[in-house]
Amino acid sequence: MEQIYTIPVNEKFEASAEDHALGCPFCALYNMLEEDELALILGASMMEPDVRIKTNELGFCKTHFDMMFERKNRLPLALMLESHLASVKKAVEGGGVSSLLNPGADVIKSLGTLEGSCYVCGRIERNFGMMVETAVLLWERDEEFRKKTASQPFFCLPHYRLFLETAKNRLQKKRFPDFYRAVSALELAYVDELSGDVSWFCKKFDYRYDEEPWYNAKDSVPRALAFLSGHIHLPPEK
Repeated sequence: MEQIYTIPVNEKFEASAEDHALGCPFCALYNMLEEDELALILGASMMEPDVRIKTNELGFCKTHFDMMFERKNRLPLALMLESHLASVKKAVEGGGVSSLLNPGADVIKSLGTLEGSCYVCGRIERNFGMMVETAVLLWERDEEFRKKTASQPFFCLPHYRLFLETAKNRLQKKRFPDFYRAVSALELAYVDELSGDVSWFCKKFDYRYDEEPWYNAKDSVPRALAFLSGHIHLPPEK
């Protein structure tokens, strides 16, 4: 696991440590994985039989349908939709003994399962979970990585929770308090800074503060959104 994921984890943590404008390193890792998966599914993987079986079965969430559509590579998307719709038709038709005894029940169950599944999400979540685990193990074993972690601008709230949860499950019990103190100090410092910037942003709409400088408050609202929910699902670069 470490051999596969150590390099990208180290690279994203190092980049965010050097340039705080890049934000949460885990968001950067997530976006990298998402871009790779979308490029594969609209390219080399599209015609692989085992992949098509999975995409027919699982489909895609609205977010990833939209992201594939935005990439303008319509033929691979249309070919996947063609075979996926055949699977959807079977789910909509229902059938079998259960449909006679309880009409519509199997359709409701099948479509409910389909709504909650996405081929791309599943691939990302599996690989992303391993990357978070790698970050925890690197923190435990590598002094340089601990320094990189301490130099991060912040971790977005969803990834901060996941980082803590993974560390609590993977680190030795005696090591977790040190980890928690290090990352929570960083996180709390950013919450205080961000809260002050958002408060100042609000004050600037009061005429009494009209002549005061903006300081770091001008972009505080999008920064707060990125912190609270993550900066992921980015549009393709043009």
